[in-house]
Amino acid sequence: MEHPCHKCGQIVEEGRPFCPHCGAPQIRVIMAEPFPAGPSAIAAAPTFSEALPASETVPVLAVPMTWSQALKPCALAALVPSILMFSGLNPFVAMFGAGFLAIVFYRQARPGVELKAASGARLGVLSGLLWFAITSIFAAAIVIFLHKGPEIRQQLLTVINQAASRTSDPQMLSVFERFRSSEGLEFLMIFGLITGFIAALVLGAAGGALGGSIFGRKNRP
Repeated sequence: MEHPCHKCGQIVEEGRPFCPHCGAPQIRVIMAEPFPAGPSAIAAAPTFSEALPASETVPVLAVPMTWSQALKPCALAALVPSILMFSGLNPFVAMFGAGFLAIVFYRQARPGVELKAASGARLGVLSGLLWFAITSIFAAAIVIFLHKGPEIRQQLLTVINQAASRTSDPQMLSVFERFRSSEGLEFLMIFGLITGFIAALVLGAAGGALGGSIFGRKNRP
């Protein structure tokens, strides 16, 4: 198949990249004309509701939460029960309350966002993690600046002695005797930190899930 050269008009065989007469390239790229601007163009442009059916569109409020927006309410939710715990609040109640308060504070900051139990549980995990970090920092500051290390050691020894007094099993008594050593006390402290970390995440998630199921619905206009 042949076609005329766009420059000199001579006949060129199909498939040849250049004209044998003038050397003009025969591969041309046709640019689409820009869409005309103006009110008519705006009126002619299809909207999202026309392009896709309602069943295939995603509501704006259905996008996942951003953790930068959740950090402030979760930090506040972790701080409040941390202070109350050092005033006598049960630690497990404080962990659960941190997750629950995270939903309350998050809903106050973003009343138009709808939360479910799963999203509330994720906020609760974050608040539980922050609660553990805050309480650990507070406890370390108390030990360092108020010199509470010997007192905590004595409290652990008292608990071990009370537990040992309730059994006469030689193997259990041997285990308690190992716990009385410096290495045993360090092991108990590390084990307590790991247990507290896991409990903070689990109870925080439970409190967040409960708060999400109660307060998760968005405020209606």
